[in-house]
Amino acid sequence: FEGRDRATGELRWTGTRADLIFGSNSELRALAEVYGCTDAREKFVKDFVAAWNKVMNLDRFDLD
Repeated sequence: FEGRDRATGELRWTGTRADLIFGSNSELRALAEVYGCTDAREKFVKDFVAAWNKVMNLDRFDLD
């Protein structure tokens, strides 16, 4: 996607679909900022493992 100056027609901005999605959705943007930090690796791994475990156990009715 390209944004142009209306008066001159000069190219001012460029963006991808991902840029538009993350720019317009505040929740996705906040998550991307949290997990995108250089010191967020451990938090990402812990959160991912917890979510993966929850999803994998959702249909396990034999665990009661």
